[in-house]
Amino acid sequence: MERKKTIVGWILSALFAALIAVCSQIQIPLPLIPINLALFAVHLSGALLGPLYGGLSVGIYLLLAAVGAPVMSGFNGGLGALLGNTGGYAVGYLFTAVIVGFGARRLGTKFWQLCLYMVVGVLVCYAFGTAWYMILSGNSLGVSLSYCVWPFLPGDAVKILLAAVLTLRLRRFTQPILPQKSH
Repeated sequence: MERKKTIVGWILSALFAALIAVCSQIQIPLPLIPINLALFAVHLSGALLGPLYGGLSVGIYLLLAAVGAPVMSGFNGGLGALLGNTGGYAVGYLFTAVIVGFGARRLGTKFWQLCLYMVVGVLVCYAFGTAWYMILSGNSLGVSLSYCVWPFLPGDAVKILLAAVLTLRLRRFTQPILPQKSH
């Protein structure tokens, strides 16, 4: 039975990696960095699959990007895209999925709790990605925040709310195979 759960976990991780890749392509173009739905899929991955399989789904996505699969925003891929100015945000998705997954598995899955874990995950993702962007671009913190964070906050708030609602609707399908603490 445990082996079956592991296999199902791997399959779900692969499916959620594909969901992250698809959501990366659903975007609103902006001059420097497009707004896309990847973070929405990352939240779902962590909240529904937990820290291990949610993190694995992002790891698969990052591995696909690293080997050149066009999974990143704008059908980009390869080490150049992953290690470029905004690649730190994609790497930050890993932290987000693990934080959201840990909270959802260990601390509770009420709507407000899910939103809180997702906010913390986004803050960590932003901190990591913005530091990465600053190092590679040479821009100051203020300029980096104005390019990479402030324009995205309203959209990320909507993504968090939608991901939390959808998690509450979908968790009954993943709970029997990947148990979550419920309240």
